[in-house]
Amino acid sequence: MTQSIGHAQTQDRGTPIRVTLPPPGERSDEQLLDDYRHGDRAAFTQLVSRYQRELYHFLVRFLGNRAAAEDVFQETFLQVHQSAEQFDPTRRFRPWLFTISANKARDLIRSQARRPANPLQATISPGDDESGEFIDLMQSTVELPSSPMEKREMQEMVHNTVSGMPEHLREILLLSYFHQFPYKQIGEILDIPLGTVKSRLHAAVAHFADRWKATTEKKRTNPSRMPA
Repeated sequence: MTQSIGHAQTQDRGTPIRVTLPPPGERSDEQLLDDYRHGDRAAFTQLVSRYQRELYHFLVRFLGNRAAAEDVFQETFLQVHQSAEQFDPTRRFRPWLFTISANKARDLIRSQARRPANPLQATISPGDDESGEFIDLMQSTVELPSSPMEKREMQEMVHNTVSGMPEHLREILLLSYFHQFPYKQIGEILDIPLGTVKSRLHAAVAHFADRWKATTEKKRTNPSRMPA
């Protein structure tokens, strides 16, 4: 991948997402943005490079479409460029970046006539190890798969379960379980109070658990028809 706004990383399988942190001794995100504001163009390129994997994965999960994720990735960093002078240096860059990205992703979804046909398919699908975060939610109700075939089947079931979740519940699961934002930063990204973050995340987990229970029960009674 080239380090520009025009291309986001397209490799999204096989390695769990990690929180983006600057290597020891390198400038922080906030320092890079401040340096860019003062004329250091390379600092902006470094920011794009630093977040090209994590942010792109978030968008693919959110939108379920790589081309759409590419577009929103570009739009996000274009907004960063345009709003750099207004950035509050006392704030953290990462939640600010995800706030911009989540808003643009929601705008795209709302501008479409219907929900994407396969939300989250690029990350929760057969052969994709990155669905482990959601599998963690299921450990109390079903044994984890022991063979590759069982694992692929479970991942497809997870995809089918998550794909039917309402947008506001899906996005909070992504931010909390996949990207491990603390409650306070999730509230900043989604522009909701801390109490709403907690109640919405609880509702999202409960919603997933209910759907997953129904899915696994259906599989036991109709094994030949699963996954749907």
